Amino acid sequence: MTTHLVTGTAGFIGFHLAKRLLERGEQVVGFDNVNDYYSVSLKRDRLAELTNFENFSFIEGDLADQSAVDAVFRQHEFSRVVHLAAQAGVRYSLTNPRAYTESNITGFINILEACRHAKTPHLTYASSSSVYGGGTSMPFSTSQSVDHPLSLYAATKKSNELMAHTYSHLYDLPTTGLRFFTVYGPWGRPDMALFLFTKAILEGRPIDVFNQGKMRRDFTYIDDIVEGVDRTSQQIATADSDWSSDRPNPSSSSAPYQVFNIGNNEPVELNQFIECIEKALGMEAIRNLLPMQPGDVPATYADIDALEAAVGFRPATPIDVGIQRFVDWYRAYYNV
Repeated sequence: MTTHLVTGTAGFIGFHLAKRLLERGEQVVGFDNVNDYYSVSLKRDRLAELTNFENFSFIEGDLADQSAVDAVFRQHEFSRVVHLAAQAGVRYSLTNPRAYTESNITGFINILEACRHAKTPHLTYASSSSVYGGGTSMPFSTSQSVDHPLSLYAATKKSNELMAHTYSHLYDLPTTGLRFFTVYGPWGRPDMALFLFTKAILEGRPIDVFNQGKMRRDFTYIDDIVEGVDRTSQQIATADSDWSSDRPNPSSSSAPYQVFNIGNNEPVELNQFIECIEKALGMEAIRNLLPMQPGDVPATYADIDALEAAVGFRPATPIDVGIQRFVDWYRAYYNV
């Protein structure tokens, strides 16, 4: 039996990944600070689902606390570390920047150092499609430059990739970064559009629709994200024998380092996304059309050819199917 450390287990993706591993019989150690960025009760309910498994143990702690992270690695020997904990949200980073440097930078260096000293076989960590920032060449490919972030959140995620590469190069630590594209589904985050829209429509309140609803997002269903994380975690990163310092590919290296996109490879306009929610709910939304917000990008679109070539998987859940599953969960969870 392999033992996985999954950080952010009270979070959306961390919860689903931990549950997948536990159902397969793996040993999972969860780590999360259960902060109040959004509903603590939702996070506690996710954890309650996981504690039903005998092969799950949970540690409540802060990744920015080096002693807490080091203690976890002293107590357990991990065959895999999947680092999903982070301060999320683009707009929140405009008003609370230090929350991002503390969690996403300090927290990540503590994980890297712990993995280095423990000689962890493979570290897989969450990056984000937001790193593509001001880029407009679609679909976004991991071979593209990502040097123009539009939010501090995006800058911290790009920093994580650079930090990981340094540790792969200096200490031969295998690392895999995963750029997630707008994840949605049951048990999702209350600060995300699907959750906010569903709640408002059911309550008869208007929804704020930015950029007149013309933004396009590569919405990716949670089960597809988890499948991608699981597969890439199992496949330990190795050095790219074809990597050239004269023509460096940003997504690979002469060190055991790699970066992949995980997206649905099918951008959906926000207006169409809202129509799918209306259909699933059987109710119409009251739309409050607004301009683009600072830090937002007009479109995201994932090139996932490299992911498919590496692990044989392409996300494929249709948007209407995924939204219906979320709405069904939401009605059941909130008894609506």
